[in-house]
Amino acid sequence: MIWALAVLIVFIFQIATILVLEFRRPSKTIAWLVILFVLPIIGFVMYYFLAQEYRRRRTMRRRGVVTKETMLQALLRCKLVNRLEDMQGDAFKHQERLYRTLQSMAFSPITSCNETTVLTNGEATYAAILEAVEAARHHVHVEFYTIRDDVVGRKLKEALIRKARAGVEVRVIYDGLGSLELHASYIRELERAGIETRCFLPARLAFFSKRMNFRNHRKIVVVDGLVGFVGGINIGDEYLGGNPKLGFWRDTHLRLRGDSVYFLQEVFMQDWWFTSRKRLTNPAYLPAHDCTGREQVQIVASGPNNKDAAILESVFAAVSVAKSRIYITTPYFIPDPSVLMALRTAAMSGVDVRLIIPYVADTKLVLFASLSYVEEMLSAGVRVYRYHNGFVHAKVMIVDELLASVGTANMDMRSFFSNFEINALLFDPQAIKRLEHDFVRDLASCEEVNRSHFQKRSAWQKAGEIAARMLSPLL
Repeated sequence: MIWALAVLIVFIFQIATILVLEFRRPSKTIAWLVILFVLPIIGFVMYYFLAQEYRRRRTMRRRGVVTKETMLQALLRCKLVNRLEDMQGDAFKHQERLYRTLQSMAFSPITSCNETTVLTNGEATYAAILEAVEAARHHVHVEFYTIRDDVVGRKLKEALIRKARAGVEVRVIYDGLGSLELHASYIRELERAGIETRCFLPARLAFFSKRMNFRNHRKIVVVDGLVGFVGGINIGDEYLGGNPKLGFWRDTHLRLRGDSVYFLQEVFMQDWWFTSRKRLTNPAYLPAHDCTGREQVQIVASGPNNKDAAILESVFAAVSVAKSRIYITTPYFIPDPSVLMALRTAAMSGVDVRLIIPYVADTKLVLFASLSYVEEMLSAGVRVYRYHNGFVHAKVMIVDELLASVGTANMDMRSFFSNFEINALLFDPQAIKRLEHDFVRDLASCEEVNRSHFQKRSAWQKAGEIAARMLSPLL
C-alpha cells in the first residue's frame, strides 16, 4: 500500500511538473502527458532531457555577435525600405498593418537593392552553389542541417578543399543531429586542408545540456559576402533523386545578390559565434557590392533563443491579410493553432487557399500528423493536393501579389518554435510570378484530395492520425 501511494505521488509530481512548465503551450502539454501515461518513468526522463525551454543565453543573443561598427557600415550601404509607399506592387500600398508587422521584426529590415534567382530542385541548386564556390576569392561560409558523405557531399568537399588550398577562408557549420551519420573522416579531410568546421549542438552534448530538441535547420551559403543561397536543400544524393524510396525530390532554393546577403551573412556569423566563440569582425565579410537590382527582400530568422517567433509571426501576418489567394507547399503540415485558424478563416471568406503536401513521405508519423489536419481544412474550403511525382520538400508560400516566402522553415510547430530557421520574403512581382509558375506546374503532378473519399479512410488510419496529432507538437 505504501509503495502504491509513493508511486502515485511520484506520478502526480511528474504531471504537475509538466503542467507548470508547459502551460503556455497546451498542445505540447497534452503530447507530453500522453507519453507520460504510456511510459510513466521513461516519459518523464525524456521530458527532462528533450523538452525544456531553451535558455536564452547571452552567447546566442543577436547583439554583440557582429561588431556594431562592421554591421553599421553594411547597413549604411543598404537601400532600406522606410515607407509603405516605397513597397513594390500596388497591392502592398494598402497593407499598412502587414508592413508595420514585418518592419517591427528585430534586425530584419526590408532591403530594395537585390537580385534573386529561383532554383528549382537539387540539380540547379548544386550547380549554382558549386559555380559560386569556384569563383570565391576571399571566403566561403557554408551551413547545412544535413551534410552527407556521398557523391554530392564529396563534390562539395572537393570544391571547398580546392579553394582553401588556394588561400580562400572556408568555414563549415553542420548540425549535430541532422549530420549524425557524417563520417569523422570527412571532417578531418576538410580540416587538414585548413577549413574551419563546427558542429552545432553535437548530439551527446545537446542531450546532457537538455537541448537535444533544438536543431539548426538552416541552409546557408555565403560567398565573398556578395552571393548567398538559402532554401530547402541540404547536401545529399537524395536531393538528386538518389533515395529509392522517395524517388524524385522536388525542392526550391534561392540565389541572392545585393543587400539581403548581408543579413544571411549576419545569421551565419551569429551561428559561428555560438559554435566557436569566435567573432568574425573583418569588414571583408560584409563588403560593398555592385548589385544594381531593384528587388525587395527581407531575411527573417528565428529560433528558440529568441523571445519572438519571427517566422510564425510573418506567416500569420501575411495569411491574415490575404484577399485573393494563399498557395502553400510544405512537406510537413502541422500548423500552430493560430495559423490553422487563419487559413480556415481565409478559405471560408472566399480566399483561394491551396495546399500541396506529399503523397510519399520520408517520415510516416509526420505524414499521419499532417493528414490529421486535412479533413478540417477541406471542411473550411481549403483545396488540398498530394504530390505524386516523388517527394515534395519545398517550403514555399505565396500570398496574393503581396509576397512570397522561400526558406528552410516547414509549416509545422517544430520549425516555428524549436528549430533555428531562416526564410527569405520576396516582394518583387516577377519573383512571385516565377514561384507561382512552379506551384501551378506542381499541381499537374498532384491529386486533389476529395473530401467524401478522404472520409472513408480506414479506422486504423484514423486512429494513427489521432495518435500522431496528439504527438505532433513534439515532431
